[in-house]
Amino acid sequence: MNKLKVFTIKKNIHEDNAKIAEATRDKLKKQGTYLINIMSSPGSGKTMTLVSTIKALKDEFKIGVMEADVDSDVDAKTVQEAGAKAIQLHTGGMCHLDATMTKQGIDELGVEELDLVFLENIGNLICPAGYDTGAMKNVAILSVPEGDDKPLKYPMIFGKVDVLIVNKIDAIEHFDFRIDLLEERVRKLNKDIIIFPISAKTGEGVEKWINWIREELRKMG
Repeated sequence: MNKLKVFTIKKNIHEDNAKIAEATRDKLKKQGTYLINIMSSPGSGKTMTLVSTIKALKDEFKIGVMEADVDSDVDAKTVQEAGAKAIQLHTGGMCHLDATMTKQGIDELGVEELDLVFLENIGNLICPAGYDTGAMKNVAILSVPEGDDKPLKYPMIFGKVDVLIVNKIDAIEHFDFRIDLLEERVRKLNKDIIIFPISAKTGEGVEKWINWIREELRKMG
């Protein structure tokens, strides 16, 4: 197994985030690399969802993952073992990634030969939602134990993302959680959002998420 690269990213406050994000998207599109930004609270199952996704797609596409954390390289090692090219990004205490930081990660990872790259953003529902990273699509993961009221408390992220994954539905009988109520609340904020109820642990519902990715890559050509 290749030695995992750990890279400390730095924020340049003088750069124009929107300009860099758009330039990053254009460059990735031209070379045929699809970037997905994944955001959630800690413990929602981002890494397990990525592992399930990588295992399902690694024979079809060349996949990379940028794992962002304040410290540690545990998640990057996990996705690397699943079959993805991976890099660990240390944020030096910052609670989000912006376009400049994402670009640094892309340059260090080396994505020229990759078809699909995931950015696993810092775990919280507030800071990451405010920054364009240059991704083609933004995805949020909400787990059943977190509750169906999260869109009421954190409307910005649910109003912004293209896709919502509702994870840990295998445990739904143990919690006071209504998917229909969650969907109603989310669609008031974002009528075009795509929602995938899944269990990354059992595999239930994952195929619909996988097929959505396949279709997005097909559309990009």
